[in-house]
Amino acid sequence: MRLQPTPPAPPACPDVAANAFAPRHALAYGLLGLPLAFVALPLYVILPNYYARAFGMPLALLGAILLGARLFDAITDPLLGRLSDHLFARSPRAVLQLGALAALALAAGFALLFFPPVSRPATLAAWAAAMLVLTYAAYSALSVSYQSWGSMLGGNEAQRSRIVAWREGLGLVGVVLASITPVAFGLHATVALFCIALGAGWITWARAPRPLPQRGAAAADARHRPGALWMPLRQAAFRELLAVFMLNGIASAVPATLVLFFIQDRLQAPQGMEPLFLGGYFVCAALSMPGWLALVKRLGLAGTWLAGMLLAIAVFAWAASLGVGQTFAFALVCALSGLALGTDLALPGALLAGLIQANGHLGQAEGAYFGWWNFATKLNLALAAGLALPLLALFGYAPGVRSAGALTALTTAYCVLPCVLKAAAAFALYRFIIQQPERFQP
Repeated sequence: MRLQPTPPAPPACPDVAANAFAPRHALAYGLLGLPLAFVALPLYVILPNYYARAFGMPLALLGAILLGARLFDAITDPLLGRLSDHLFARSPRAVLQLGALAALALAAGFALLFFPPVSRPATLAAWAAAMLVLTYAAYSALSVSYQSWGSMLGGNEAQRSRIVAWREGLGLVGVVLASITPVAFGLHATVALFCIALGAGWITWARAPRPLPQRGAAAADARHRPGALWMPLRQAAFRELLAVFMLNGIASAVPATLVLFFIQDRLQAPQGMEPLFLGGYFVCAALSMPGWLALVKRLGLAGTWLAGMLLAIAVFAWAASLGVGQTFAFALVCALSGLALGTDLALPGALLAGLIQANGHLGQAEGAYFGWWNFATKLNLALAAGLALPLLALFGYAPGVRSAGALTALTTAYCVLPCVLKAAAAFALYRFIIQQPERFQP
């Protein structure tokens, strides 16, 4: 299939980031973040339950399929990052063409996962595995190129954080829509809405301001020399930023994994309140973005991220004191931890963009950096489940068990463990980044 030519790029300007991100340009770039975030909740939360209940797939088989597909997905991210770099070396149009193919594959894989044309158990298992691999690979190819595009727009700290905030803020809108649509309108409407949003996101991305990749011998050497895939990991500053990102990411992923257990067994909240808690969490994260961006001008990216970490530690320390029936207090916990989440979404990616510029790799190796970045993101989710769930089982907790020892274990895993990990991330952030800011500033 031959793709239609993409629309002509906007007139080039000396400082793309400074001129590109007026609200209409920010919306044009950021809109694709909505469907990319929308698709994650059905894939990670709804799909396992759907296959178990609608098709009777054994949980052990389902778990093996999901684990294999996710490991494959994580391993391929750095390779897709290198592919993105090669395409950027050719032209932004080549990146958009890859994005169009990836979007078509993502929409097809997502739809065929929820509406498989086969029903025999063995055939269904093979079909689910194949469609998961297709969907994850398409998602990764699209998201790595999309993130690299935003990073290549460059700019100062405030401009970089604004670029990421638009992308992640619209992503939060996608998460909220994904949490409502399946319950309110069903899976057919969910798939249709996702496909429409994905098409609209690619169209506006194609009309967004385009980066100006560096050309010449240095850029070509950065992209094509042997070992370029591993080049980001040879940078001490990148390894340290990645360590902060992973510690902080696991600290956020652990309570995300356990929140429903905490609501149902520790708080014993009435049924149906979970969407209110989760919706408040994501809405507050979205509303917090402008305030955090304003604070960046005073504290810088790293200082503002540290403030968000300290807020999260204080909130989860308070949550550890909650007990049966304290649903209003937990709603405040969700709102305040949502505010803290705003820094996790908007600022780490902006710090990474600054590091790429400071290393002289702007327009040369964004795909390699974001490939490893996305690998770490997915590894965080796996490590969170692998760390928290076995610990809970070891200390006697199981869903529905409400003995004093079991609930203490649940509270420790949900509240105390994230505080410890966040504190370690905050120390590493201060030691590696705040005390050495010149490595992250172009």
